[in-house]
Amino acid sequence: MDIRTQPLAAPPVAIHRADYVPPSWTVPDIALDFDLDPVRTQVTGRLSVVRQGAGPLRLDGDALVAETVTVDGTPAEWAMEGGQLVIDLVGDAHVVEISVTIAPEANTQLMGLYASDGLLCTQCEAEGFRRIMFFPDRPDVLARYSVRMTADRARYPVLLSNGDHVGSGTLPDGRHYAEWRDPFPKPSYLFALVAGDLAVNRDSFVTGSGKIVELGIWVRAGDLARTDHAMHALKTAMAWDERAYGREYDLGVFNIVAVSDFNFGAMENKGLNIFNSRYILADPDTATDLDYDAIATVVAHEYFHNWSGNRVTCRDWFQLSLKEGFTVFRDQQYSADQGSAAVKRIEDVRVLRAAQFPEDGGPLAHPIRPNSYIEISNFYTATIYNKGAEVIRMLHTMLGEAAFRAGSDLYFDRHDGTAATCEDFIVAMEDASGRDLSRFRLWYSQAGTPRVHAALDHDAPGGRARLRLQQAVPATPGQPHKQAMPMPLRIALFGELSGTKLLPEQTVIFDGAHQEILFEGIGERPMLSINRGFSAPVTIESDRSAAELAFLSAHDDDPFARYEAMQQLMVDTLVEDVATGTADHAAVIAAVKATLADPGLEPAFVAEAVTLPSEAYLGDQMLVVDPQAVTRAWDRLRRALGETLIADWRGTHAGMAAAGHAYTSAGKGMRRLRGVALGYIVASGVEDGPALAAAHFAAADNMTDRQTGLSALAMTASAQRDAAFAAFHARYADNGLVLDKWFQTQALAPRDDTIDVVERLATHPDFVLTNPNRLRSLVGAFAINQRAFHDASGRGYRFLGDMVVTMDRLNPQTAAKLVPPLGRWSRFEPVRSGMMRAELERVLATPGLSKDVFEQVSKSLG
Repeated sequence: MDIRTQPLAAPPVAIHRADYVPPSWTVPDIALDFDLDPVRTQVTGRLSVVRQGAGPLRLDGDALVAETVTVDGTPAEWAMEGGQLVIDLVGDAHVVEISVTIAPEANTQLMGLYASDGLLCTQCEAEGFRRIMFFPDRPDVLARYSVRMTADRARYPVLLSNGDHVGSGTLPDGRHYAEWRDPFPKPSYLFALVAGDLAVNRDSFVTGSGKIVELGIWVRAGDLARTDHAMHALKTAMAWDERAYGREYDLGVFNIVAVSDFNFGAMENKGLNIFNSRYILADPDTATDLDYDAIATVVAHEYFHNWSGNRVTCRDWFQLSLKEGFTVFRDQQYSADQGSAAVKRIEDVRVLRAAQFPEDGGPLAHPIRPNSYIEISNFYTATIYNKGAEVIRMLHTMLGEAAFRAGSDLYFDRHDGTAATCEDFIVAMEDASGRDLSRFRLWYSQAGTPRVHAALDHDAPGGRARLRLQQAVPATPGQPHKQAMPMPLRIALFGELSGTKLLPEQTVIFDGAHQEILFEGIGERPMLSINRGFSAPVTIESDRSAAELAFLSAHDDDPFARYEAMQQLMVDTLVEDVATGTADHAAVIAAVKATLADPGLEPAFVAEAVTLPSEAYLGDQMLVVDPQAVTRAWDRLRRALGETLIADWRGTHAGMAAAGHAYTSAGKGMRRLRGVALGYIVASGVEDGPALAAAHFAAADNMTDRQTGLSALAMTASAQRDAAFAAFHARYADNGLVLDKWFQTQALAPRDDTIDVVERLATHPDFVLTNPNRLRSLVGAFAINQRAFHDASGRGYRFLGDMVVTMDRLNPQTAAKLVPPLGRWSRFEPVRSGMMRAELERVLATPGLSKDVFEQVSKSLG
């Protein structure tokens, strides 16, 4: 059976939120029997169906052929209509039994049941279950699942599914079986199954009520030693969720399985989480500090879904941010509690600005609760996740900790065991707090990043200051006119002479196109600190001078605002340099020097503050982007910082060397700052820069330092660079996750010849196109490397277009996620804009294009 994407007979039809109707039939119980084999798996499903509306029973299927269909034990009459198996039933309750055969090894889409490096595993979110069994594959149909798996015992000694293990045994001919039952009704997207030869790291957790939960992380035997960090993260997250949200785990077992081939980071299937192995496996030799942090965050995120996603799920896929935005906010809170809250907030905002702000300002902009989609997998976006989290954070800020917790408790209690909506969440917050949030609902229905202009006037004789705020929400596709959005803005004023806060911080709820705030008792000239802690996901525009920004970068007592002042100072300088080529770097250099010299700042914060904003973010500040001009300005400032402060960078690099590989907040911060210093030393052009980077690489006793050295060398054209990459590959040739770093580091290198390197790497024997991690490490990384991707020849655009077309035949979901860098074509200067658009048109003209890629490309073209 060919399970690849079939040619589209006509443009796909959009699904609209306004057209939602409840299901005509529910399935309270389903029993699945799997006879597992990588080439030919037989699946029999026994569905207890109950009528709750008019019409026939419609069961979704994708690339399935029904071999037998019975109703109440009798062969049934049925028909296929548009991918649905339709049975015209009389009566209100029946048992429908269906048998199908599927081919896991041929499933390159990695949706449904597929093979990965000798394992059989599943991915069913959002609509993968219909590739396993005919079923009403929608999140508002919740069923209790019973599963029996039969397989060759030698090949698949471990058989796992959702819920509790209720039986197992041996069979003739070297086969065995296992039975699992999940007592909690769940939607089909949370179904999971794994079969394979796996080792387990076992542990247990005692809940607040005294229940013992058996924990297991299942991996290849050779990877077992690299699972301790993930297990520690799991137990820490379980304890945190009880403490912070009062949520206790409900089953007696919680299993995680790591697989090599996975479209996402991880999946929160009830009681059996399936993870991309990159978010489970770690030791100092193979994982960086960022990897360790990501593992802790993703493990926590998927565990937190047990309540914010599983026990309370989504009514339909338009409500996706109900579970994802809320859970991202919860994992951000958790991560902030585990280390530096200030640095964590900076990291979260940096990700938002890098991924979501461009999305909000481009052709793929959509609200956190979309109104329509063609393919739901295209809406697993930074808007749904990251902006969704910021919307929840604003609620937390506006309501306060106690009222927000009361609201979340009410939401969980009121909707436990149901499929809820974003409106249900807001209503729970209103009912618990007594606040009217009707205006706040605009954040769910309007796309676009609000722009807030702030102007502060000082009346010295009168001792007053007046802050004038103006708000505009830009037009986005389908939404040309917007209402002003209510937002919490944390604000403080600092005295120019005293350097101290003039009044206590206040939170202003800015809800209108214009607003004025009057401050009394302001004798000295005030400096404005606004959107402290990034209290609202907006762009602030102000007329603060370089001197004011430098002042705030040294005196603001809010870590994020201090960081923001430095970043804005750098952005303003770079924008001027792009325009004139003659910007004065003195203010930035002085501010960076002062930050490096401040003994009261933690190294991790210093590293963030002194790092230049990315070239891509700099381009986002411009109406029309000229990548070459951006690169020239960025290189000039980076080199000036390196050259002028070379002694400071050398001192910092030497002074941070004692960190070693201790995974602590202090150790991580020292390694991070040491790496930033090394980058500036190499960028300065000093003769011994490559040698110093090579020594850093060679002496490393952990992957963080090793990759730092490799990344610094990647900027150079030196013999040390080539030797280091060869040594790195030789050392980790058998470790796929580390080889991903080898590809990624070269794809991200800020060099003029990166496009040549990337094209060669695409033909490298270790480049495995069907593995999403490897594809992202090369192609995905290259596409966010602004100077390389936007090479004047247009080869970068052609390379990405070729990859989209090739991948679409294998894995449409992954292919579609490669499209957005081309989709920003209208932001660039005319020559590049024309080449990018032409590439999108070429992709759109490809015969047999999947609906995943069709939607992304057609919307990008406008």
